[in-house]
Amino acid sequence: MSEPGFYAVIPAGGVGSRLWPLSRADAPKFLQDLTGSGQSLLRDTFDRLAPLVGEDRIMVVTGRAHRAAVEAQLPALRDRNVVLEADPRDSTVAICLAAAILERREPGVIIGSFAADHIIGDLASFRAAVTEAVAAAASGRIVTIGIEPTEPAIGFGYLRVGELLGVEGAPTARAVEAFVEKPDRDTAAAYLASGDYLWNASMFIAKASVLLEELGRSRPALLAQLLELAAAWDDPALRGPTVDRIWPKLEKIAIDYAVAEPAAAAGRMATVPGRFSWDDVGDFAALAKLNSGGRKNDLAILGEHARVLSDSSSGIVVSQSGRVISVIGVKDIVVVDTPDALLVTTTEHAQRVKAVVDALKISGSDVI
Repeated sequence: MSEPGFYAVIPAGGVGSRLWPLSRADAPKFLQDLTGSGQSLLRDTFDRLAPLVGEDRIMVVTGRAHRAAVEAQLPALRDRNVVLEADPRDSTVAICLAAAILERREPGVIIGSFAADHIIGDLASFRAAVTEAVAAAASGRIVTIGIEPTEPAIGFGYLRVGELLGVEGAPTARAVEAFVEKPDRDTAAAYLASGDYLWNASMFIAKASVLLEELGRSRPALLAQLLELAAAWDDPALRGPTVDRIWPKLEKIAIDYAVAEPAAAAGRMATVPGRFSWDDVGDFAALAKLNSGGRKNDLAILGEHARVLSDSSSGIVVSQSGRVISVIGVKDIVVVDTPDALLVTTTEHAQRVKAVVDALKISGSDVI
């Protein structure tokens, strides 16, 4: 059953550089099937949200280069609900522009932002958490769904939670006292033991007007630019010239820094604990775990026509080249073999793949 007055926004951007060379600028991870489900992460996200809001109330914010692929994968997506970014400007612009457009179309609307490339299990628990978050957002708070941690993960940010808020319709909603950056292993273990921390899944639910008001407190110039864009967005004659004039000036900043952290510091942020499995598939270590069912001693193999021989090995092999790959006596290995690039590392160093992509950008390489 859908939530009345609620609109879902899917920011579908980013390259997923820690998954290079599997994920590329022209084939980002949200357009790929990383779980063996037979459809992309984007399509999984759309299908997960449709029962909550209805297919007509889902907006996707993506780059111009990905429009054709997005529309091919989501045939039910309405044309007016495709928001194309001239070039990437990070999550604040993506989410708050959508909020400004939807607030003009439907004053008082509550929006929820859900990344296109996350993997979620137990959909009933997910929908229950979103329903509570919508109720908490109706009270005027910005709400995030925090994930109850199952291990001392160092690849995620954390939320430090406070007291129960007693919001009608949201019995588990708690105050967010602070956002915490990715910790080291010992700190993450302390967070887990304390019971006072949740993983930050960057799912934000709020009245569009409240979200924009909070942005205006920390970034008034950016808010003014987004409101001007939104005012022109539904007028075909005005949109193009307005985008050309304003877009290059937009500040690149994550919504955690521009909105969520200031709101938490001021006591205007809440969280609903999510009791479902969640992963943002941030690197090949996560992908290996996901595709081996969490069994550390197994070797996960991805690729429609993968030809992999293994003996006493664990980790992950991704094959897109058709070559035979033999992996013998190595633990926690990462091998990603594509027609024009080969990556070999370990799950321990999976987070460092982004540095390779940064170096390739500096060198002017065309394999990113």
